[in-house]
Amino acid sequence: MATLLAALLAALLPGTARAAPAQDRQAFPVRPLTLIVPWPAGGATDLSMRILAERAGRELGQPIVVENRPGAGGTLVGGLLAAAAPDGYTLGQLPPTVYRLPHQQRTAWQPLRDLQPVLMISGYTFGVVVPADSPFRSFDDLLAWAAAHPGQLTAGSTGIGTTAHLAMEDVLGRRGIDYVHVPYRGTADQMLAVANGSLMAGVNSTGFAPFVESGKMRLLAIFSDKRSPRWPQVPTVAELGFPGAVHTAPYGIAVPRGTDARIVRRLHDAFRLAMQDPAHLAELAKYDQSLSYLDTEHYEAYTRDLWQQEKRFAERLGMAAREGSR
Repeated sequence: MATLLAALLAALLPGTARAAPAQDRQAFPVRPLTLIVPWPAGGATDLSMRILAERAGRELGQPIVVENRPGAGGTLVGGLLAAAAPDGYTLGQLPPTVYRLPHQQRTAWQPLRDLQPVLMISGYTFGVVVPADSPFRSFDDLLAWAAAHPGQLTAGSTGIGTTAHLAMEDVLGRRGIDYVHVPYRGTADQMLAVANGSLMAGVNSTGFAPFVESGKMRLLAIFSDKRSPRWPQVPTVAELGFPGAVHTAPYGIAVPRGTDARIVRRLHDAFRLAMQDPAHLAELAKYDQSLSYLDTEHYEAYTRDLWQQEKRFAERLGMAAREGSR
């Protein structure tokens, strides 16, 4: 009788009815989670995120299933997270392009409004690579040839509007060089095109590392603020006469805005432990990456600054959407 009465009260009293979702949140997670990776399967980001998801799943006690959704320079994750239920079961790898695209064209979602950063994990160094048998022995060689042969240089990136694309636009634009931009859906396809010589140059994150180390490509310059300990002989683009041409892409994990703070904390703690796993660190090291951890509060502050930086950058390159079009 007491059990029946309790059940009736739970159904009739508003305060009691709201207790169940709170209990569900405390038990989170009770089923598998989905991690959206906005890049093709088999690329550097996909491989490291799969290791991270497996380790974080162990901490959470539920598997995390990776769902690849490549295209649009990694920005598809923005709309997918914005449309997902804010229950913690849908997460996404968050590239900087998500904070760039809405400054360039109209989007139905807005990252500051619709996405909740969880933690920052790592970041990429970008560089310019050419085939091992390329006549370009240096970045100056490439620039000189491109200037002398307008519109004939083919240079690839991981997609229109990606950091790799805008880094090349920044540098070549300063010299007034006309070239052919070839966008790819991810690192793997682009690097194969450079390695087999069908693409004259590629701008990419350090997904190029295995190709450079194996002698299939030559690294001409990098877009970081200082030389890489791994390739100390390779100059930075800034050193070569392009002050301020520093382009990096820190990334992390995000969930839909409105996700309960306790769930966000649970996810943060699981991924914080997972990112330090030796297998994940070893995978990052293959691509000259290291941890760039920020907790939820500081990662959120970082993304707000990034939003303003991307706005200024789009305006400087003449790529900003007109007022009222966003």
